[in-house]
Amino acid sequence: MVSPSAMNHNLFSITRNFRISGRFLSAEPYGNGHINDTYIAWWDCNGTRIRTLHQRINHQVFNDPSLIMDNISRVIRHLRRKLAAIPGADPDREALSLIPTWDGADFFRDPEGNYWRTYVFIENARTYDICETADQAREAARAFGRFQHLLTDLPGGPLHETIPFFHHTPRRFAALRGAIERDVCNRAAAAAADIDFALAREPLCAVVTDRLADGRLPYHTTHNDTKLNNVMLDCLTGRGVCVIDLDTVMSGSSLYDFGDLVRTCTRDAPEDQPDPDRDIFRLDLFRPLVEGYHETAGPFLQPAEIELLAISGRLITFTIGIRFLTDYLEGDTYFKTHRTNQNLDRARTQFQLISSMEQREKEMRDIVAATFAAGA
Repeated sequence: MVSPSAMNHNLFSITRNFRISGRFLSAEPYGNGHINDTYIAWWDCNGTRIRTLHQRINHQVFNDPSLIMDNISRVIRHLRRKLAAIPGADPDREALSLIPTWDGADFFRDPEGNYWRTYVFIENARTYDICETADQAREAARAFGRFQHLLTDLPGGPLHETIPFFHHTPRRFAALRGAIERDVCNRAAAAAADIDFALAREPLCAVVTDRLADGRLPYHTTHNDTKLNNVMLDCLTGRGVCVIDLDTVMSGSSLYDFGDLVRTCTRDAPEDQPDPDRDIFRLDLFRPLVEGYHETAGPFLQPAEIELLAISGRLITFTIGIRFLTDYLEGDTYFKTHRTNQNLDRARTQFQLISSMEQREKEMRDIVAATFAAGA
C-alpha cells in the first residue's frame, strides 16, 4: 500500500516513468532530509523483491534542477569509471546509480512541474544521524576524503554552481544582518542573545573566502554537505561504502567539507536540542576524523589547507548556525521545520558547539599537526 504522504505525489504514477522492470508493490517516505522529499518503493521483479529510491527535488531551493542533475550524472559517471579501474572496488556499491527514464533522461518532470529522480537502493548499508564510535568517525572521513580524491581529475571543467555562494560565510553573515534589521516576524527579541553571539564572531567569516579569492587556497570538486548521514556505512563491517546526496557537489574548499564532518560527527547532542550547561564537543571523535581524512585526502591537500583544518569545524558550524538563525528570523522559509522555534534551537546547538570548540582549539591543532607529521 502507498502511504498517504506518498499518495500526495502519486508515487505509483511517477515511478512508472523510470526504467524499472517489475511490479510496483508499495512506497513510503524515507529519511529525514531538510530539503527534498524522499521515498522508497518496493518492486516484485520475477519473484525477487527490490527497492528503489525516489526523490522530488525542491525547486524552490534549487532554481534549476536540470543543472543539479547534470552535475550529479557527470560525477557519478566519473566515480564509476575510476572505481572500475581500482582492484577490489565495487562501483555498483561504492557509487550511486541513477535509473533513467524510459526515454533515457536522468530525471522526470511531472505535470505539476516537480522534478523527480530515481536511484538504485544500496542494500546492507545505513546512515547515522549521531556519530556513536571512533570507527564511524574514521570511516566517514575516509569515505569523503576518497570521494574528493577520486574527483580531483573530473573532466569537463567546473561543475555548475547550483547554489551561488553556498558556503560563502561573509554573504551568509550579510544575510543575517539583513534579517535582523527587517525582523519581518518580530522574532529578533527572542533571539537577542543568539544574535549577539553571532555578531561577536564576524572576524571568523572571511578566513577561507579571502584565501580562495587570492589563491592562497585551492578550489576542489567538493561535496559541500558532508553531514555524517550523507555517507553510508556497511551494516556488517562498518566500512564507509558510498557518499550520497550529491545536490551540492560543485567547486569549493576541502575545508568546508572536512569542517562539516567535524560539525556533525563531534556533536554530542541532537541538532535541535541544545543544552547550554554542558560541553557538547567530543575531542575523542575529532582525532579519528583527522586520521581517516588524512588517509584518503592527504595526497592532494596543500599545506595551506592542512594549516586550517583545526578551525574548519568552527567555521562551517558558524556558517550553518547563522543560516539557521537567519531562517528563524525570516519565518522558517528554507529548512523544513516540524515545531515552533526548531530553527532557533538548531542555531543554538551550533553556537554551543562553537563555544566548545573554541575552548579546545589548541588540542585540535596539536592533533592535526601530529597526524599529518606522522604521515608525511
